[in-house]
Amino acid sequence: MSGALVTQSPRVLYLHGFASSAQSTKGAYLSARLAECGVALRCPDFNRPDFATLTITRMLDQIEQELRTIAPDRAALVGSSLGGALAILAADRFAARIDRLVLLAPAVMFAKPGHHLLPPERVAEWRRRGAFPFFHYAYGEERLLNVAFYEDSLKYDPFVACLSQPTLVYQGRRDQAVDPRTVEQFAHGRPNVTLSLVDDDHQLVASLPQIWSGVQPFLGLTA
Repeated sequence: MSGALVTQSPRVLYLHGFASSAQSTKGAYLSARLAECGVALRCPDFNRPDFATLTITRMLDQIEQELRTIAPDRAALVGSSLGGALAILAADRFAARIDRLVLLAPAVMFAKPGHHLLPPERVAEWRRRGAFPFFHYAYGEERLLNVAFYEDSLKYDPFVACLSQPTLVYQGRRDQAVDPRTVEQFAHGRPNVTLSLVDDDHQLVASLPQIWSGVQPFLGLTA
């Protein structure tokens, strides 16, 4: 499944992951490859105005603002990790403005009860303290994040989102952050979603050339 061919240079938005930035390895690689095809990668910075007050709702609002700047054109979304979950939610909420998705290790179960990265005792401490430190890869240090992020995230569930756009998913079999089984569960029964399991970890760095070989024609691009 590749979807209808794009007849003009697509608008592409990159949605970075949690405690990351568009300058991550994946973001930089895709930006360079797209530039070779004459496409500028737009990368909203979800760390603005600050990381402490980050919420899913705020990020979706930022995506909507980006989509408005390119209207009436539609956009392809490339989402990494939490950005992948955001891409799914945005594709539901702003369906008329988004024509296809590429999901890289999408965190479809992020912040849900039972997630191994957020055990109940850690959530309880987060709520007690009001803010909790998380290592921020873009800044190279720990940054506090308000518990409002967690509470807000519980309002959203990628599994119940209406996703009708053609979608490519790349998921590492050795991913320790996103359980490949949850991604397989998400893709199952969605004929518009093509899942590729690769021999890689959460960062997918070793698989980037393979990913690009699939993404390039999916976006209708030629070098």
